[in-house]
Amino acid sequence: MTVRATYALDPETVGTLERLARRWGVSKSAALRRAIQAAGGRRGGADEALRALDALQESARLSGEEADRWARTARAARRSASSRRIRRPR
Repeated sequence: MTVRATYALDPETVGTLERLARRWGVSKSAALRRAIQAAGGRRGGADEALRALDALQESARLSGEEADRWARTARAARRSASSRRIRRPR
């Protein structure tokens, strides 16, 4: 069942809705439904994603120093694997 409704949106919100619809390859109505469902928690939304990230980080049991060392190592590995060599100021 579909309920037709009329809402007034500011131009910035309409622009955001149009960009989301294009990115997701759906109509503006479908994009609006997805956004509302995500905000309402029906599809998980940001809270669930943050809880999952917290659980993942907790499971690693890294100290701040260990996490920093891992980040430096991962960054160096990504840079060495890159086909572009970018010199970054230090």
